[in-house]
Amino acid sequence: MPETALKAQTADRVRTVAARLEEEIVLGWLLPRERLVEEELAERLGVKRHVVREALAELERVGLVERIPNRGAVVRLLDPAEVRQIYSVREVLETLAAEQIPLPIAPEVLAPLRALQQLHAEAVAAGDARGAFRANIRFHETLFRACGNPHLVELIQGLAQKVHGARSITAASPEHLALARDEHAAMVEALAGGDRSRLVALCRQHLGPSRDAYIAAVEARFMRPGGGA
Repeated sequence: MPETALKAQTADRVRTVAARLEEEIVLGWLLPRERLVEEELAERLGVKRHVVREALAELERVGLVERIPNRGAVVRLLDPAEVRQIYSVREVLETLAAEQIPLPIAPEVLAPLRALQQLHAEAVAAGDARGAFRANIRFHETLFRACGNPHLVELIQGLAQKVHGARSITAASPEHLALARDEHAAMVEALAGGDRSRLVALCRQHLGPSRDAYIAAVEARFMRPGGGA
């Protein structure tokens, strides 16, 4: 195989493994501070160790993995203070995007959102946490892209990925999945009805459950009296 083709194949495998591990972190299948042993992951995922190593490096760059001396790579435990700070910025950016979506909404913008909302609802009904996670990402990317400001969208997506790990408490929870499903449907209807204030309020409240559940779980399980993990 030509060298360029081999490099492209390796890059594809790295992206696939990184996406797979990202899903497992978000869905709580890999827990905060859990060790990520390259050899074990390579065997489980059917790839070479160097592919896993590069995938872990990518996840480290986006803040989902960290390397601890004498332990190696582990799932990063997000500090509650950091989570609060990032979510406060997300609220500003995401509500700003909602305020900038042109109304009345164009049919060619609304139709894909309806389709993605339905896809997410079907995944929730089937108990498919992985499918719901991916549909959720696509729904929000499509929603915020409608604001027409690619720079704002880029910031929103980057901050959302930084705290993907904070969704590990709720991403596979039937109760929280149902809540997200209902809020997505309400966002679509707010857009269809031209109700901007309702849309902005929904975008703001949509961030709360994952943030609050993660912070409560971390403080109960990991934080020592007096503060500090």
